[in-house]
Amino acid sequence: MQFSDILVKNALFCDETEDYRTPAEPEAGDSVVIRFRTLANNVDNVYFISRKSEIKMEKVRTEGLFDFYETQISVGSTSYLYYFEIEKGRDICYYNKLGCTTNLRQKYAFRITPGFHTPEWAKGAVFYQIYVDRFYNADPSNDVLSGEYYYVGSQSERVTDWDSLPANLDIGRFYGGDLQGVRAKLDYLQELGVEVIYFNPLFVSPSNHKYDIQDYDYIDPHFAVIKKDEGELLKEDEKENKKASRYICRVTSKENLEASNEYFAELVKEIHARGMKVILDGVFNHCGSFNKWLDRECIYEGQKGYEPGAYVSESSPYHDFFGFTGGVWPYNKNYEGWWGHDTLPKLNYEGSKELYDYILRIGKKWVSAPYNVDGWRLDVAADLGHSIGVNHQFWKDFRKSVKKANPEAIILAEHYGDPSSWMRGDQWDTVMNYDAFMEPITWFLTGMEKHSDEFQAEWYGNGDKFFRTMEHNMSKFQRQSLDVAMNELSNHDHSRFLTRTNSTVGRIATKGAKAANENVEKCILREAVVMQMTWPGAPTVYYGDEAGMVGWTDPDNRRSYPWGKQDWELIEFHKDMIRIHKKYECFRSGSYKSIASGSHWICYGRFNKKLQAVILINNRRETLTVDLPIWQIGILENACLKRVIQTTQSTYNVGEVMERAEDGILHVTVGPQTASVYIAAKNVEEN
Repeated sequence: MQFSDILVKNALFCDETEDYRTPAEPEAGDSVVIRFRTLANNVDNVYFISRKSEIKMEKVRTEGLFDFYETQISVGSTSYLYYFEIEKGRDICYYNKLGCTTNLRQKYAFRITPGFHTPEWAKGAVFYQIYVDRFYNADPSNDVLSGEYYYVGSQSERVTDWDSLPANLDIGRFYGGDLQGVRAKLDYLQELGVEVIYFNPLFVSPSNHKYDIQDYDYIDPHFAVIKKDEGELLKEDEKENKKASRYICRVTSKENLEASNEYFAELVKEIHARGMKVILDGVFNHCGSFNKWLDRECIYEGQKGYEPGAYVSESSPYHDFFGFTGGVWPYNKNYEGWWGHDTLPKLNYEGSKELYDYILRIGKKWVSAPYNVDGWRLDVAADLGHSIGVNHQFWKDFRKSVKKANPEAIILAEHYGDPSSWMRGDQWDTVMNYDAFMEPITWFLTGMEKHSDEFQAEWYGNGDKFFRTMEHNMSKFQRQSLDVAMNELSNHDHSRFLTRTNSTVGRIATKGAKAANENVEKCILREAVVMQMTWPGAPTVYYGDEAGMVGWTDPDNRRSYPWGKQDWELIEFHKDMIRIHKKYECFRSGSYKSIASGSHWICYGRFNKKLQAVILINNRRETLTVDLPIWQIGILENACLKRVIQTTQSTYNVGEVMERAEDGILHVTVGPQTASVYIAAKNVEEN
């Protein structure tokens, strides 16, 4: 910083937060102020460059170490792309979402999409994902019974030992978790600091995962209320669900279905009264073979109030909801299944306007009174339809329908790969953040792929590769989408993060359940949680991660919550990290900047005008002594910092420790496998 004849590129900064773009989410026709930061008295000119213009920016003020340049633009109704050119003598560089670069590819430009807003409540909010059957059983009377029906090669099984482990083929085994169980644990969730509950699917379905929806209009009575409970169980070795009269009564009786919907509406009302939100899982690419529109199992055939299913009758009003490929009726098995699975019939949006409109109504129904849920997580959303054109058009219409009913509802999609074409303000708000969160963090801290299917030494501990990967994938988000992205370490589709810390390749079928808990390192999980709670986005805890749960990938990642056997220190640690995340606004909406990295360690900052935070992750198995150039995030030459939490190999500490920076450099020594969070002390709120 002392050589004025050198362009100090690490001082250059801009992003899409309110500090550097006002308003950050403009409407069409708005005037927008754009700001750019340089080291004080270090550059000759800064130019704002878009397709329409090249504007020389004006230096408007100097604050501490930095000069700030501004210009004002007007935006129309279409997307507006821009980047910056910085001059110092003969030295010229450009600045886009990747920082200083000579690469001016359009995909890395900053973007304004007029009118694109994501819900304020979701920005940086703490989510908690609940797989209901495995969370808590508060009402045994609604449990799925052994022999209640037949599905995927076996009769349903009621698991009576809550602590028993999932079987290798587990979809028809039920532990009895229900919505009453969630209600009974709302105090626990509140004390943990949860702000949003994300439910895996709740609608009528024959599996415990419920991604094979049977009836989109109703909450499954096995999760809610069974008032009418008549009929017989299947006899031993019986496979015909026509004879599953107990199940048919439970899931087709309007008395049970309507009571279950009423119960859910009451639950959402209570959750809202506690200051929390609710989002549902929408499975709209495919349904299930039990679905009332298809009725492959003949459950609805002849039942009062139900039309014939498309499997049963060629003249079914739902015939075009599915893609039949020949065959004869009645009982035509020749329909398209998602990935060839006949238990997951793919929905035929191209062939049926009635289906198209029906699902739009479902999207609207659950975000409206009396349910008033706060949004949708969309399963395999990029797979819906048979063409990309139909896919995009459906999500545009879905967004209009949902947002008209509830403008503050979030639309959050499951997606792997580049999601940018869906996040232009007219379709999804955001995604489950695999590429710009779960995957890179897993590689860096454990060397493992998120299913525990492979170990890659070249990724493990490579701090520079971690930052480059994260920043490349983050560049695909507009900031309003990044701030609400679901940042998970584990979920129902991947191995538990704590199991990944053993760096062992395996699954339950190859390694056995016991091995999922062998050689795990809680200190690495603590490091990951510190990153989760300080990284841009909405940190999302998969039920039980906070209690020390382990498990290989599906189905072992769906073990029952260990009530009475929780790791209470990990729970307290999560409470403390959630408290820190919520206390310091820079973690919800502040700018992000990588500061330094090395072998098995990284340092990054989160900051806004009022507050700066430094996060240091040392995943080495030895002590680290390092000089951190924290001046890059606006911490002055000789500032004091307060360490608000530090994890260690064996525990963690929230005792406050003061550190002093000299000439904008923080010199620290930290122990092996630690995570530390420092806050610029002059701005620390003393409560």
